Amino acid sequence: MGENSEKTSTEEVSRILGKHLIYTYDNGWEYELYVKNSTTIDYRIHSGMVGGRWVRNQDVSITKLTDNIFKIYWDEPTGTSVSVTYDLTERQTHGVVFFPQWIKQNPELTICYQNNHLDEMRQYRDQGPTYPKLIMDEPAEITFMEDVGTEREDIINCAPQELPDEYADRRN
Repeated sequence: MGENSEKTSTEEVSRILGKHLIYTYDNGWEYELYVKNSTTIDYRIHSGMVGGRWVRNQDVSITKLTDNIFKIYWDEPTGTSVSVTYDLTERQTHGVVFFPQWIKQNPELTICYQNNHLDEMRQYRDQGPTYPKLIMDEPAEITFMEDVGTEREDIINCAPQELPDEYADRRN
């Protein structure tokens, strides 16, 4: 992974742009994602090993697999690599996350608003250990999905613990 591919056109991935999703993995971990534009997402982690973490303006690559199936993948300053496929018709995802060993050992170090702690995240990553990676390979159900438009700063703008208790329980 690395820099975003210039070959991905906004038109090619337009069906996922502006989507706001909440999904729950089979292992119970709950995530929230907002596709801000064709190269950027915001996300919050409501529960799981790093529940409480949130990130804005994460650079990503998006690939259209079919009309309603998209793969979004990225590499984080923590050393974590992520690839998630979103099936908007079946409301399913499948994610593969490669956590470096330091996160497995001390997940609490990442539970923050990452954007305010980028230097710390890089320092932890560089100190390691990075191997062996903890690989999370899980399907998930999209429990909430809405179109909110692109380039919004008000969709994911606070930590999950600052939201009303029932926020992530919404279903549609």
